[in-house]
Amino acid sequence: MTKELMDYFNKQPRLGCLSTADENGKVNAAYFGSPRMIDEKTILMGIGKNRTLANLYENPHAAFIVFEPGNMPTDWKGVRLYVKVKEIDTSGPQYQAVKAAIAEKVGKEMADRMIHAAVVFGIEEVRPLVDMGQGWEKSI
Repeated sequence: MTKELMDYFNKQPRLGCLSTADENGKVNAAYFGSPRMIDEKTILMGIGKNRTLANLYENPHAAFIVFEPGNMPTDWKGVRLYVKVKEIDTSGPQYQAVKAAIAEKVGKEMADRMIHAAVVFGIEEVRPLVDMGQGWEKSI
């Protein structure tokens, strides 16, 4: 993975989705604004007490998709990241740091209501948004 991928993933504004599945394979997809690549192999995000978090406790595998629209579907820019949960913190310094960063954007009251955990993901695979046999660098 490269710094270019990290810069792209962290760019704002952007559209993004995290897809998870429970232990039985029932899928959930949700939009999130807080995910950040903190290094070239790790994503950190704040998450509420919701279906996504419940799924991650049951099944640590997930996929992020980050994209920007283009004129035609093949012109869209983006990347798919396949990840696995490394840790879920509901207290402690990492949790407080995530909550504080989100509070800067939406306010302390909203962050207190929204954020229940800080989730750390390890990146296992990176694929382009549109897989035409190219590396992801060609798609952004």
